[in-house]
Amino acid sequence: MNNLDKNSICSLYEQMLLIRRFEEQSGRLYMEGKIKGFLHLYIGEEAIAVGAVSSLREDDYIITHYRDHGHALARGMHPNTVMAELLGKVTGSSGGKGGSMHLFDVSRGFMGGHAIVGGQLPIAVGLGHSIKYRSEDRAVVCFFGDGAVSQGEFHESLNLASLWNLPIIFFLENNLYGMGTHVERTHAGGRDIYLSADSYRIRAAQVDGMDVLAIQEATNEALEIIRKGGGPVFIEAMTYRFVGHSVQDPQAYRESEEIEQWRAKDPIKTFKESSLSQGLVDEQDIAGIDEKVAQIVAEATKFAEESPEPPIESLYENVYGPNK
Repeated sequence: MNNLDKNSICSLYEQMLLIRRFEEQSGRLYMEGKIKGFLHLYIGEEAIAVGAVSSLREDDYIITHYRDHGHALARGMHPNTVMAELLGKVTGSSGGKGGSMHLFDVSRGFMGGHAIVGGQLPIAVGLGHSIKYRSEDRAVVCFFGDGAVSQGEFHESLNLASLWNLPIIFFLENNLYGMGTHVERTHAGGRDIYLSADSYRIRAAQVDGMDVLAIQEATNEALEIIRKGGGPVFIEAMTYRFVGHSVQDPQAYRESEEIEQWRAKDPIKTFKESSLSQGLVDEQDIAGIDEKVAQIVAEATKFAEESPEPPIESLYENVYGPNK
């Protein structure tokens, strides 16, 4: 397993499991009416956030789409503040004003989830430009979905990043469906979207998005290129969301057989089984992590539910900038 030690394996498993259990609990809280608005769960795609983010340095930037809980947790945002933000509480990462689709923590270089499809792509270009302008040794990882590929800013961002040789990983999480439409019906080149990067002279690779170690390896290779001044890199991770586009999605557009085929590739289950079969961890290690994660999620839920609602006067705070 890429010569990983026991602690590294346990850490990857714990991070993926934390995202899975956090998302499952978020779904329950939504059904109880405690989370308002839209809720897009990351269940099934955990290996991408964990594998990619675990390869980054603390001073690197991350920017992502509205299915952002997994990236935020992988980056180290505290589950308490993330859950509180989902519930719209004052103790949330954005004081309860951002909600599920707009998690943000500049102290960790987490430059937000973005609800506008593809809206994060030009911002990533701006971040990359700022790094190059200041001659900094940093990188940007920009996550986006296959639905964003049909947006004009996707092409504009790749073009400019290539022309300016910017230190950006364009990380496509291809779960095959833009809301309810299959990628074969939205992208003229079919599901192998990474081939599009060649038009912009950007190095590109396709990787198994259900394999956390494959994601980690691809990210490390991309970062090595970027940190040597090799310009942007495009990674397409083939993955699958095990739930609907949002919690309200009845998933009538997907066949149950397809869902089960992908569920057999569950990134958490396969990683656990592989680690156990190779003797890299034992059942006691797994049980300990399971218990720890359950406690973290329970504490996050309790913290969020007991936190106060934002006062009405806060409606006018931080509208244009920090309060003086």
